[in-house]
Amino acid sequence: MSIIDRIKRRLPILGGAPAPTPVRTVSLAPRQEARVEEEEREEASPRGDKPVATFIDELVKGNAIVLFMKGTPQSPQCGFSAGASGILNSYGKAYAHVNVLADPDIREGVKSYTSWPTIPQVFVGGEFVGGSDILKQLHESGELKDLIAKAHPAS
Repeated sequence: MSIIDRIKRRLPILGGAPAPTPVRTVSLAPRQEARVEEEEREEASPRGDKPVATFIDELVKGNAIVLFMKGTPQSPQCGFSAGASGILNSYGKAYAHVNVLADPDIREGVKSYTSWPTIPQVFVGGEFVGGSDILKQLHESGELKDLIAKAHPAS
């Protein structure tokens, strides 16, 4: 048997053999389907029923440092959010974070709140600092350390 014949036998498409039968679909039991739906459901919005602007304002004014990001510090969903959370983590200070992917209204609301078009957005001491690029510049210049020290006195 030639090499061509052996290939044709192993690859039915080349050998002209009938196509393989399709894989049988098996439906999940109702209990398993419910579990799949729960896993696919998006994270609940952290704001609950509050208006977006009120939620953002209270969060920013009630926390020394706030990071609006895509994902979470443990599981960032974009490189810029990963960079911003990494910089903030390096200071060892607690900070609040909001996953804007969990609530599109917060994602757009924070952009309106600051007139800044991109995510992530960082607030320190109740003031808008900027996005990941500005945070990186402030970190490298040492200015961010001073801002965080003012926002987190004696901690």
